[in-house]
Formats: sequence, C-alpha cells, structure tokens
Amino acid sequence: MITGSDNKIPVGVDGSTGRGRGPRVADTASASASANQPSPPATAAEVDWDRVRADFPILSRTVHGKPLVYLDSTATSQKPRVVLDAMDEYYLTTNANIHRGVYLLSESATDRYEKARARIARFINAKSSREIIFTRNATEAINLVAYAWGRANLQPGDVVLLSKMEHHSNIVPWHMLAAERGIKLRWLDVNSHGLLMLKDLRELLRGVKLVSITHMSNVLGTINPVADIIAQAHEAGALVLLDGAQSVPHLPVDVQELDVDFLAFSGHKMCGPTGIGVLYGKRRLLDGMPPFLGGGDMISTVTLEGFNTNELPWKFEAGTPAIAEAIGLGAAVDYLWAIGMHNVHAHEQELTAYALDRLRAMPGVTVYGPDAEHKGGVVAFSVEGVHPHDVATILDREGIAIRAGHHCAQPLMHHLNVPALCRASFYIYNRKDEVDALVEGIKQVQAIFAGQV
Repeated sequence: MITGSDNKIPVGVDGSTGRGRGPRVADTASASASANQPSPPATAAEVDWDRVRADFPILSRTVHGKPLVYLDSTATSQKPRVVLDAMDEYYLTTNANIHRGVYLLSESATDRYEKARARIARFINAKSSREIIFTRNATEAINLVAYAWGRANLQPGDVVLLSKMEHHSNIVPWHMLAAERGIKLRWLDVNSHGLLMLKDLRELLRGVKLVSITHMSNVLGTINPVADIIAQAHEAGALVLLDGAQSVPHLPVDVQELDVDFLAFSGHKMCGPTGIGVLYGKRRLLDGMPPFLGGGDMISTVTLEGFNTNELPWKFEAGTPAIAEAIGLGAAVDYLWAIGMHNVHAHEQELTAYALDRLRAMPGVTVYGPDAEHKGGVVAFSVEGVHPHDVATILDREGIAIRAGHHCAQPLMHHLNVPALCRASFYIYNRKDEVDALVEGIKQVQAIFAGQV
C-alpha cells in the first residue's frame, strides 16, 4: 500500500520526527534564505566583465602552450572561485549526512542544503521552496516527469507535443513512454531561419496532454517564444514542461510569470558543479505524482504492508543527495543573481552579434540559426570541405575549445541535412578578442585543408 504523507512535522528516514531540528525547509522561497541574502542584481554599468573573468581560475591556464579560449559553455560552464570555495568549505568544516542527525554537523549541513534550495527557488521565482526538486541533471528531471507524471496521467492515444530542435534528453524519455504506453508524439517544425513554425500551433495542440519543449536550442541558440506557447497550451488543456538547460543559465526565467508547469535545468551549465540539477514543478502537480525512486528520505513510514511518502520536496529525493553539489549550486545562483540575468543575456547577445558578423563574412563558412536578437550565446557553423571534428581538433592546437558533432540533437541534424556541426558558445567570462581568436583559428583550418600549410 502506498499513500501520501499527511504528516505536518518533517520526518527522518527512520520515521523519527527529527526532534530538535525544526522544519527542514521553508514554505516560501523568500522566508528561507534570510541570513545570507546576496546583493541585489547589478545594473549594466556596474558589471566589470574583466573582473568577472578573473573569478574563474581555469581561464588562466594554457592549452598546447596557448592561452585557453573556452567556447563550450553550452556543454558545461566553468566555475568561479566562490563556488569552488563553498564546496570546499562544506567538506572541510561541515561534512555530514543531512536530514538524519541531531548533532551539530548534520544540522549545519542540512541548513546549507536547504538554504541552497531556497536560493534556487528565488532565482526562478518559484512560489515555494517545496516546488524545487534536486536531481542529478536536467536529463533526470525530464525523466522524472515522464516516469512519475507521464505514467500516472497518459493513456494510449494521448499526445505529447515536442519540437524538432529538442535535445535527446527531451526526446528519448517520450519515445520510451510511447513504446510502453502507446502514447503518440507530435512535432513542431523548424523553418530555414532556425525558428519554430508556430502558425498552426492551435491545430497541433488538439488532443495534446503535454507540451515538452526547449526554451533555448542547444544547437541553434534559438530562444523560443515560450510564454505564448504556454498560454496556448493551457487554453487547449495541456501542461507544459520546459527544458531550461540552456535558458536558466543565460537569461531571466520567472516560472510564475511564464505560468509553466514544469521546468528542468542543470547546475553545471550555470557556474555550478556537475551532478546536480533541478526540477521545478507546480506544487499541486508534484503532490499528485507518485514517487520516482524508492528508498531513504522519500518516505515517512515503512511497514511490511507498504509505505507512506514524505512531504515535498523530499518525496522525490531518495537516498543521500548531492549535498556539496547543492551547496555549490546555491553559491552559483547567488553569483549570477549579483551580476543580474538581464546583464548576462545582454553581454552574450553582444558577443553573439559580433561573432555572427565575423563568421558570416568568412568565405566557406556557413552559419546556422537566427540572428542575435532571437538567440542566446550560441553560434553553430560549418567550414566547407572540412569535417567538424577536424575543425575542432585543429582549433584545439590553438588553445580554442569548441564543440563538434551532432550535439545530442540528431533529429535536428537530419532536418538541417548535415551530419554534424561546429558550435561556439559564450558565457559571462568570454570577450570579443576570443571571437577574433576563433576567426583566426578557422582561417588556419582553411589554410591547412587547402594545402597551403
């Protein structure tokens, strides 16, 4: 027998009340980080981008004797010192398991873990910290929705609407559910400019139970008009899951303003560590979903006959979580909050516009996707007559790190009629001179393959 928890006092994995610990999380995001609120977001004039760059120790190293030019933040971002220090401090001073002990180290670790949750709730403007579920990454967050919400709510013949620009993480879970449950997948097309074709959206939404779509393409950088998509989906009676792996690190995302039902994102793409991600979900939806994994901390009681689930958010956090990583992600969102996400987005758009101008002016280089005003800090391109892997290998000799391949978006590659693409992606620590280095590196590629070097 499985039932939801009706306990008002948070319980430990052994069924104890955690006497003396007090509540494990605040009901509102604003109430739970009072002791350590970061500075208000900076204005554009207050951001010194050179000082920001200096916060990232790895950027001072060399690669093959050349200064590192890191242009692969879409895959994973670099980490500022403040994040590294926060994780080190936890391990050096507070390392203990959380939610279980009544001794000082455990209580301190629990406090840091839950304050990180509260900061993340504030960062995306969730109504409550209880709507923030820690996962390993955005992939696991999407799979959690597919497994827990999808298996409880989707029946044979029900439709999930996706787009052709989705990452595999937002395709494969739905293929798996289609094979298991007989649901149908429907697809939004992409035009020649890299924008979603939304003219027939109302018709495509007929019979749809869930729209699962990327906020920002990891290949083309396209920022999709998700507010309009969410509004139309709700009018049609559908829920919306937003893949925010590329948007949350790079631009302001307000879940209440968007009225999105679920949002998935990863810590490692937003100055945080690997191994930690987030699923945001509206509380009523999370309350109605069965648990994803079984084990410690996601229960209130266990008997030989069954179990009762714990309260949100721990209902979906079985076992010992990534404690240091959650603390590191809390430090990362504080860092980005202080810079201001509007400033982050503006900085990246300026770099992207500059990169588009320079690359589009190069003979033999084809750039994919929309103009800078419709995209984030991502530029996908190909070099005539050269495989993307060869481009990336030669650029690496110059200390320039880009990504080459299908970018976990094979349906989009097929749609674009290419086997693979090169991708340069920008973040808060990149500069225009690094775009110049990329251009000079591509010239080296072209010279080598022209037999001139």
